[in-house]
Amino acid sequence: MAKHVSLTPATQLLKANRVAFTEHPYDYLEHGGALHSASELGWDPFHVVKTLIMQDQDGKPLVVLMHGNRKVSTKNLARQIGAKLVEPCTPEVANRHSGYLVGGTSPFGTRRAMPVFIESTILAQPKILINGGRRGYLVGIDPQVCVMLLGAKPVQCAQPDVLT
Repeated sequence: MAKHVSLTPATQLLKANRVAFTEHPYDYLEHGGALHSASELGWDPFHVVKTLIMQDQDGKPLVVLMHGNRKVSTKNLARQIGAKLVEPCTPEVANRHSGYLVGGTSPFGTRRAMPVFIESTILAQPKILINGGRRGYLVGIDPQVCVMLLGAKPVQCAQPDVLT
C-alpha cells in the first residue's frame, strides 16, 4: 500500500470539493522536475503535469499547466491570452505568489488567486499526475478537475517534442 502523505492546502481543497484522487509519493530530486518524478513512478512524462508560475508584462502572476516533457512557448501563450509578454517568475516570486516551494507547487490551494491556463491536450488524457502541494508528492486526478475547480482555460502553447 502506498505511503500516505499528510494534508496540504492542495489536498484539503480537493477533499473539500469531494474530488477523487490517488496519492503518488516519490523520492524528490532537486531540479529533477517532471521527468524525474515520471521515471520514479513509472509514468509517461506526457501524463505528468507540471505547474509553472509565470507573469505578464505588468508582473501579474498566472499559472500554466504543461506536460512534463514539453516546454511552454511563452510567445504563443502571450498571444492567446492577450498579453504583450509572458515569462517565468523567479523561484522567490513564484513561492510568494503560490505559497508553495518551487518543486512542490500545486495549482490547487495557492496562497493567491491567479488565472490558470492548461495546455489543451492535457484535457484529453484520462488521468494525470500533478503536484499535490509538496516536493516528492503527486496526486492522480481527472484533468477536467482543473477546469471545474480552477477555471483553467485551455491554450495551445506546448513546444512540440521538447524534453525539459
